[in-house]
Amino acid sequence: MKLRDLAKRSARNLKNAKLRTILTALAIAVGGFTLCLTLAAGNGVRKYTENLVSSNFDPAELIVGRDPEITNTGTPSEKPKEYDESITSFQGGDPGSSLQIIQVTRDDIEEIEQIDGIESVRETYNLNIRYITREGHKKYTASAEAYNPSQKPEIISGNVPENRDIAAGSILLPDSYLESLGFNSPEEALGQKIKVVVEQSFSIESLQQLANSASTNGTIDLNKLEEDSFEPEEKVYELIVSAVTRKPATSISFGPQALIISNHDAKQIYDFTTQGTANYDKYLYVSARVENGENKQIRDAVKSDLESKEYYVQSSEDIQKTITQFVDILQGIVVALGSITILASVFGIVNTQYISVLERTREIGLIKALGMSSKKVLTLFVLEAMWIGFIGGAIGIIGGYVAGLVLNPFITESLDLGEGNSLIIFSFLQIFALLVSLMTIAAVAGLLPARKAAKLDPVEALRTE
Repeated sequence: MKLRDLAKRSARNLKNAKLRTILTALAIAVGGFTLCLTLAAGNGVRKYTENLVSSNFDPAELIVGRDPEITNTGTPSEKPKEYDESITSFQGGDPGSSLQIIQVTRDDIEEIEQIDGIESVRETYNLNIRYITREGHKKYTASAEAYNPSQKPEIISGNVPENRDIAAGSILLPDSYLESLGFNSPEEALGQKIKVVVEQSFSIESLQQLANSASTNGTIDLNKLEEDSFEPEEKVYELIVSAVTRKPATSISFGPQALIISNHDAKQIYDFTTQGTANYDKYLYVSARVENGENKQIRDAVKSDLESKEYYVQSSEDIQKTITQFVDILQGIVVALGSITILASVFGIVNTQYISVLERTREIGLIKALGMSSKKVLTLFVLEAMWIGFIGGAIGIIGGYVAGLVLNPFITESLDLGEGNSLIIFSFLQIFALLVSLMTIAAVAGLLPARKAAKLDPVEALRTE
C-alpha cells in the first residue's frame, strides 16, 4: 500500500469518529489561533517601528554623546558621576532625585568633525519657549525643535526644501495651533507672523552690574541695583509661517506637536537662553552624519572609531532594536501561553489515538494478517495524528486570519496609526510554517500509540473481543 493510499485510509478512519476528531483538533486550534495572531501582531509592530524610525532618524546619522545614558536601554544608573564641568542635571521621579548627563562640548564637536568618514555634525538643541502669540491674540505655551530633513514632516499647506534646512526666520506651524491663533484654514496661516518669546533667567547686564558693584566697593549694594535687575530678560522672535504641519502617525513626540524652526534660529534661541549658564554651547548629544552612511559596514566602522575615543554612539538600527525588544518580550510571553495550549493538546492526541488503537485491535490484527507490515501500520496511525494536527491548525489559523482582518481597521483607528499602517500583518510563509509545525507536533504525539498498534501480534489481536 502506497503512502497516498495510507493517507486516504487514515482520513476515512478519522471520518468514522468525527466528533472525537473535531474535539481533539479544537485544542490544537486554540493554540494555532493564538500563535497566528501573535506572529501577525509582531510583524505589524516591527513594520510600524521600522516606519517610525525611518521617519524620525536618518539612517546615515549616528547619535553621539559623552554619557552612557545616551545608549542606556534600561533604567538610569543610580551611581554618582565623577564631577565634570559639562554635566547638567535633570529633575524627575521622586522628590530630590535627578539625572546627571555629561554633555557634548564644543571641543568634542570639533574632534568628532575630524574623524575620518564624518560628513557633518548637527547639534541637538533643547529649546525652552516661554510662549507664542500673534498680534491681537492670546499667548499659548509651546515647545520647539530645530528642523531635521530626515524627519519628513507631514505638510498640509506650504512646502519645505528637500534635504536641507528651512529658511532662517521661517517656522513650520502645527495645525493644532491654527484655531487658537485665529486662523480659519492652513492656507490662511501661510506668510503670517508668529511671535516666539524666550527668556533668560537673569540678564547679562544685571550680572555685570553686580560684578562692577562688588569690584568697586568690595561689597554689593543692593539699594543701587535697579528694581527689575533680576527680572528675566525676554526676547521676541518674529517668524513667518512657511508651512503648516500635522502630527504624523509615526511621530515619537507626546503631547502637542512641536514648532519647527530653522537650525540657524534654533541656535540663536539656545545660545540666548543658556548664555551665562553652565549649559552654554553644550549639548546632550549631537547627530554625526556619515559619508555613505547608508552602507552598514561604513557606518559601523565610523561608530567603532567614535567608541574607541570614549563616545557613546547609537545608530537608527540600535534605536529600532531598543524599541522592538519590549515587543519581543511581550510576544514571547503570548507565544509561551499558546505553546502551553498546544502542549495540552498533545496529551489529547495521545489519548485519542490510544482509544482508537484499543477500539480497532481486531481490525489491526486483520490487516496485519492480510500482509500489511508493522511499519505501514505505524505510518497509518501517525498519518491519522497528522490529519488531526492539520484540521486543528487549519481551524485555528483561518480563525486567526479572519479575526485579524476584522480587528485591523478598528485597531488602526483606535491607536491612530495612520493611513497605510496596520498592527496585524500576516505572512503566508509564517502561516505555512505554523501549520507544518502543528502537524509535526501532532505526528510526534501520535507516535507512541502508533508504535503500540505496530507491535500488536495479529493472532492475539484477532482473538480480542
